[in-house]
Amino acid sequence: MTTGSDPRHAAHESVEERIAELVGDAEEKLAAEIIAEQDLHPVAKGQPGDEEPLPSMSEQIAEQLGGVRGLIESSVPVLAFVLLNVLLSLEALGLEKREALLWAIVGSVGSALAIGGVRLVRRQPVRHAVNGLFGIALGAWLAWRTGDAKNFYLPGILLTFGQSAVLLVSVAFRKPLIGYAWGIMANKGRQDWFANARLFRTFQWLTVLWAISLTVRAGIQFVLYLMGEANAIGVVRILVSWPIYAATFAFTIWAVHRVTSTQRRDTPVA
Repeated sequence: MTTGSDPRHAAHESVEERIAELVGDAEEKLAAEIIAEQDLHPVAKGQPGDEEPLPSMSEQIAEQLGGVRGLIESSVPVLAFVLLNVLLSLEALGLEKREALLWAIVGSVGSALAIGGVRLVRRQPVRHAVNGLFGIALGAWLAWRTGDAKNFYLPGILLTFGQSAVLLVSVAFRKPLIGYAWGIMANKGRQDWFANARLFRTFQWLTVLWAISLTVRAGIQFVLYLMGEANAIGVVRILVSWPIYAATFAFTIWAVHRVTSTQRRDTPVA
């Protein structure tokens, strides 16, 4: 009868342990090679109950705006259209209005395509670039079709008004969209804020605030559109709309953080 103290049993266990060790080393080496080859990031090991910390306010704002680079890239096509349309419309150049408009459109769409191309070559996210290109292309088509530079900005104006209307409808149905956005962005996809009366009220009035912010942005541009001030619309979109957006977003994060932090302090420790 063989027992655990039998030399053959000990040798057998030693061989098994050695094989398991070699297999484990091979698996780790193969995983490291795959990570290096595919430019992946190894998953950090943590405790089962650990949760990743929520992104900071600045990180959330940067994500929404696409960072400083995203802000610049989204403004370049509009800025190119404004500058080219102004400069090429000068009488000294002797270009017809439609010819100047054509070059402004080419410059705007071309810059948007170039930005997207550079991001693709560098294997960087192109979400912001694609979204911007779609709006630029539609505006360029309308401007060329009508022969009026102000129509370049019309899709963006109408889209902003539409977003404002959707936000107000969500408040009327007591389904504030800013709450859903917060749940996705900062609450790991959980929408448990519905059960929190104070947080629910906060998202209700924050959604109204966002609707007002969008209406102001679109309203200023629409007034200039009716006045035929095409180049002024571009200036307002760059110098006014983005700061309003950033300020509204920052205030939203602050307001939600104020409510959640207060409730955490008021909750008794078990």
